[in-house]
Amino acid sequence: MSESGVVEGDLGVIRRGTRGSWGAVTGVGVLAGGSVALGLVLPAALGHAVDQVLRGGGAGTWVWVCAAVVAAQVLVGAAGDVLAQVSGARVTAGLRRRAVRHVLAARVPGGGDLVTRLVGNAADAGAVPSAAAALPAAIGAPLGGIVALALTDPWLAAAFLVGAPPLALLVHRFARASSDSVARYQDAQGRIAARLLEALGGARTIAAARTEDRESARILQPLPELSAQGHRMWRVQGRATAQAAVLVPLLQILVLAVGGLRLAQGALSVGGLLAASRYALLATGIGAVVGQLGALVRGRAAARRLAAVLTVPAPEYGEELLPADGPGTLELRGVTVVRGGETVLDRLDLTEPGGT
Repeated sequence: MSESGVVEGDLGVIRRGTRGSWGAVTGVGVLAGGSVALGLVLPAALGHAVDQVLRGGGAGTWVWVCAAVVAAQVLVGAAGDVLAQVSGARVTAGLRRRAVRHVLAARVPGGGDLVTRLVGNAADAGAVPSAAAALPAAIGAPLGGIVALALTDPWLAAAFLVGAPPLALLVHRFARASSDSVARYQDAQGRIAARLLEALGGARTIAAARTEDRESARILQPLPELSAQGHRMWRVQGRATAQAAVLVPLLQILVLAVGGLRLAQGALSVGGLLAASRYALLATGIGAVVGQLGALVRGRAAARRLAAVLTVPAPEYGEELLPADGPGTLELRGVTVVRGGETVLDRLDLTEPGGT
């Protein structure tokens, strides 16, 4: 199968698994967007409250506005988390039902790798719709922070945009590097599971032949690759975290420095500077974006493994019946079958007349 076919396959698997759960998935996106909108309202409310106190008018109404926004954020965030888990469970259940039905219909050979695909990979793929629904909101938070900075003072947004390209490049490199390492990690994990299940099925034979060490080495042969890909994933994530830990504070300091100058010039109030500091924090908040991208990368890689199972063709059965008294005869003479080191058939002789 071509690479394009694989990509179409994983998206098709996820889309079909999401049938019946579109309402929950849409709700996740709506609640995530609402949470971001409330997060953008809060800094402005805090800024107005501070300015009103400094003018000697008392915070009054703005304090209640801030309290209401915070309470709404808590409620919306909790509802979004619950709905994301519910939609993920529903999509995972749909993927597993479809995969199990196909495995039984196509008589796909079982094994540890197949179990890994139906259990762990299905769960990762089931999280994709919720992650995709929440991704626009995760991207909208930084974009909204930049727009809010521009509305507060255009110079603040200009200062942020000077350092924004390295931050965008960081997110792009993280997504590209994570995709390959996750796919290789899942493949090695599946091979270990398959070999382990085979060994468990022939445990008595292995014990009788005293080949435990050899079987252990065979089972764990993909372990170095699993370890290498696991360390590679951590290195990618660690490098992205370290780079973000340098870039994000520098951007925030740059915005605050420009805001301080604008405050000294009288073009910005103290409350406006407070709001700008919060908006700069939102604008540099790539953690949520990286988290959603990581879930999408893992889910797409897992869906490809499920798609490989679902592409196994199911056998087609004819509609004609065998004659009641056929002319042929099937004869087996001295047939011996050995499977997994164990003799299943030993010098079998069998004669079956036609029609049976």
